[in-house]
Amino acid sequence: MRHPLEGITVVALEQAVAAPFASRQLADLGARVIKIERPGVGDFARDYDRTVHGQSSYFVWLNRGKESVELDIKDPGDRALLDAMIGQADVFLQNLVPGAVERLGLDAETLRAARPELIHCSISGYGPDGPYRTKKAYDLLVQCETGLVMSTGTPETPAKAGISIADIATGMYAYSGILTALYDRERTGDGASLHVAMIDSLGEWMSQPAYFSRYGQEPPRRTAAAHPSISPYGPYRTGDDKVFLSVQSEREWVVLCGEVLGRGELAEDPRFRTNDDRVANDDELTEVLERTFEGRTADEVGELLERSGIANARLRTPEQFTRHPQLSARKRWRAVETPAGPLEALLPPVEVEGQEPVMGPVPALGAHNDAIRAEFGEGIPA
Repeated sequence: MRHPLEGITVVALEQAVAAPFASRQLADLGARVIKIERPGVGDFARDYDRTVHGQSSYFVWLNRGKESVELDIKDPGDRALLDAMIGQADVFLQNLVPGAVERLGLDAETLRAARPELIHCSISGYGPDGPYRTKKAYDLLVQCETGLVMSTGTPETPAKAGISIADIATGMYAYSGILTALYDRERTGDGASLHVAMIDSLGEWMSQPAYFSRYGQEPPRRTAAAHPSISPYGPYRTGDDKVFLSVQSEREWVVLCGEVLGRGELAEDPRFRTNDDRVANDDELTEVLERTFEGRTADEVGELLERSGIANARLRTPEQFTRHPQLSARKRWRAVETPAGPLEALLPPVEVEGQEPVMGPVPALGAHNDAIRAEFGEGIPA
């Protein structure tokens, strides 16, 4: 079976989350991804935790299907080997600390002067210029700078997102940017110099609350697990647990009142007539819903909502998600090999009829040292 990026080689001087997330997507599509790691230490994400057969949950998530080679890029021999790899690569991806690639002569201007067809993608925290250009950036810090932390949590306590959302956003834009550049190169023969900043990536995702706060002239509404600007939309107590529900239109509001709550007159109650009214009186509306639901179990309420066409969900832990009946029914899990044994990995989100993603093994540190040196090291002193 041929894969979409078969024959494409990516050299990734990467660490942590953002760049590895981008290159893993490319590997799943069949690209050859050669991951450059520090000798004896490797990508520091290898040491974030020890929860997956003694391995880092971050690393096994982000690095399947790659080749690992240990290089000291300040050593002349290892640098010559890296140059040889880049000389045959389609894509060079890096997320070193600000200024590092320029000092090393691995910046886009230098590399593409010799090979204009190369696609060079740099990831940074705050972009290549401006007063923050040399500032270090990690996921939580960018969540703070973009207003996400101040938009999340409770009225009393701001909170971070529970995943590496700034890194993931950045990795996705790097991935889509590289795919776009590959597509353009097929037509023009020219490569591209790409730069993706974390503040720009997460900033795009923060646009709605930014518009809401700037032009609505009010601070962000931190409403815990409830929606800040749509009501009813969030968790509601039942007789034994909580159920989440969402009303997205006035038609659904009328259905909820009549078919679920058995109180059709609420649809015209001045406190709840429009979404703005319901948001302003959310506490009162929550009391009405929970009083109605208190005599039923969460399963019973969920079934009633489902029959009435009202969107609903149950609150699950991340571990419970791995046993989600919908994913099991659709066979969305695949075994992926790691140095410490197999794990179950979720298939990539985009399904392509007739194609299976590669989902290769997670490499041990330096697993491909000998093979890479044999392939690219001809004439380079050991």
